[in-house]
Amino acid sequence: MADIDEIKEEIGAIKTYLGFIVAFIITLGAGTSKVFLDNSSEFLLVLGAISIVVFTLMFAFLVNLMHKKIKSLKDK
Repeated sequence: MADIDEIKEEIGAIKTYLGFIVAFIITLGAGTSKVFLDNSSEFLLVLGAISIVVFTLMFAFLVNLMHKKIKSLKDK
């Protein structure tokens, strides 16, 4: 029973991380669009776009990890 509780805790932690990453993506999107509309800095625009891609990839990785953990719960 302890293994199942540990996996549930890991899934809960991953959900928390996903929430933070979604907040970062939304914030970066708003900031990057503001820089784009103001036409203020190409460096910040590129940095924002790269950051959005990186955080999106992190999100996808964590979602995949969470689904694997959920499937491992199903097997127990």
